[in-house]
Amino acid sequence: MLISFTGAQSSGKSTLLQECCNKVRFRKYHCVKEVTRKVARERNVNINEAGGDITQLFILNEHLHNHHIKGSALLDRCIMDGLVYTQYLHEKGDVSDWVLEYAERLYNMLLPKLNIIFYTDPRDVPIIDDGQRSVNHEFRDNIIHKFEHLIDSKFVTDNVNIVRLIGDVNQRMDTILKTL
Repeated sequence: MLISFTGAQSSGKSTLLQECCNKVRFRKYHCVKEVTRKVARERNVNINEAGGDITQLFILNEHLHNHHIKGSALLDRCIMDGLVYTQYLHEKGDVSDWVLEYAERLYNMLLPKLNIIFYTDPRDVPIIDDGQRSVNHEFRDNIIHKFEHLIDSKFVTDNVNIVRLIGDVNQRMDTILKTL
């Protein structure tokens, strides 16, 4: 089983993943706790709204790797995140057409591999500055809009089970456990 959290920065993905990974129910799951930060740290590239072709290629390839983990896995982010952030950067002129096309092709190939995507609704989670994530509200609003548009598309709703998580951590965890 391949389960992922997806959503804008500072919407609770990492917190929920950690909660899940601490539960006995998920002891046999491989927990992938980082994608973007791992790429930033290991490849010394800019992330968030400062990313570009190289950043997105590293991140997209990390998603490719994560979507092919043997056994069950819980992912902090998935290919949906890769596509959304690549679209944003492309619209800004910071990502080339061919990188966006690669992101779209990878998305179409990898999305059906996901059994469940938990979308962490950002409306009830404030942006918290942790020194790495972007605290730019305009950037976050653009990313949220792109997620909402993608989630509402027919391709997504016909091909993967997306569950919207709202409320505090306990309410979100209840939804996750009831869904599974």
